[in-house]
Amino acid sequence: MTRLAIVDDNAFLQRAVAEKLSFFDDIDIRLTASNGLEILQMLDQNPHIDLILMDIEMPVCNGIDATALVKQRHPQIKIIMLTVFDDDDNIFSAIRAGADGYLLKDVNPRELHQGILETLRGGATMTPSIALKTLRLLRNAPANHPEPKIDFSLTARETEVLEQLSKGLKYDTIAANLFLSAGTVRKHIENIYAKLQVHNKIEAIQKARSNNLI
Repeated sequence: MTRLAIVDDNAFLQRAVAEKLSFFDDIDIRLTASNGLEILQMLDQNPHIDLILMDIEMPVCNGIDATALVKQRHPQIKIIMLTVFDDDDNIFSAIRAGADGYLLKDVNPRELHQGILETLRGGATMTPSIALKTLRLLRNAPANHPEPKIDFSLTARETEVLEQLSKGLKYDTIAANLFLSAGTVRKHIENIYAKLQVHNKIEAIQKARSNNLI
């Protein structure tokens, strides 16, 4: 039984994908999420997923950034981009982020199911038009496409809190400096940890500095 997650900010399209896969008894949809951050948080609680069908354009954390983060934390999970976007930049960025396949959303149920099985066997399923573009892109990749930068989607306020945190200030001092309550500061820090996928202040500061966030 294949344990599947569907990540798409459009609830109607989530249901449409689930409907396509409802014909197949070997597919078990365990998780659905509306953005990249949400699926990362779900996987922290339940990492026992075989494959993710990942949309690209989503709020909070898009599918390409989420793919890179999932592959860092759960490299055993396969990811197929399932999107309407067939432009060169998205294809290349998705592959560089670690995507195992790339299908367009108009894929029919049989081809989607076959693509999932092929990917789980170690293949790289792609819509034919995407495969042709990928071959062309890979020939010219080093010269034309820089390494994709991960967008952690910190808000301006979260960045301010992180900068204060990096100075070694206590929660109550940060709260006073930013005219916030201590509880609000704690909530911002929880969100920062989740978005950066870290577990403590030291990790958060190191990751923020290495990615030029502060």
